[in-house]
Order: sequence, then structure tokens, then C-alpha cells
Amino acid sequence: MNTHALLLLQGGASVLASPLVMMALIFGVFYFLIIRPQQKRQQALRDMIALLKAGDKVITTGGIYATVKQVKEKSLLVMSADKSILEISRSAVAGMQGEEEAQK
Repeated sequence: MNTHALLLLQGGASVLASPLVMMALIFGVFYFLIIRPQQKRQQALRDMIALLKAGDKVITTGGIYATVKQVKEKSLLVMSADKSILEISRSAVAGMQGEEEAQK
């Protein structure tokens, strides 16, 4: 009977270690397949927004296609298709107009 208890205790440590190793592997896979690419996309968008200049054609998060007319510190003045001038936050820029064709 003591040998059975000893075998159960020895086997219990490997059973406990196996789920921890599997969880670490799953976290590693999620990090490299989901988290890391998203961080790269966010950094690329931040860099693109920092380099905006007058004349650039952008798409806002609200879906407005516009041309940048003036760049301010925290915002942009953009002109939409109906020639109206809008002041938008820099964070409202979702991307450049030419990028959606390049992604397809």
C-alpha cells in the first residue's frame, strides 16, 4: 500500500508540471501570433500619423475619406469630398487612402 501512495505522489508532480508547461506554451503562441503583430500594426499607425503632412489623403475611424489641409499639434484640418473643412483628432485617423488597395 505504501508503494502505491509513493507512486501517486511521484506521478502527481509530473501531472502538476504538465499543465503549467502547456499554459506557458499556449501563452507563447498567443503572444507571437496575436499580441506581437498587433503591437507592430499600432506602432506603424503611430509612425504614419506622426508623419502626416498637408495634401495626404486619409481615412478616419468614422469612415470619412479626406485630404489633410493643415497639421496642428493635437489635431488635423481635413477637407472631405463635399469641400467641408473638419477638425479631427490625430487619433481619429485610421490609415492612408492608398493602403486599403495594397492590403487586398
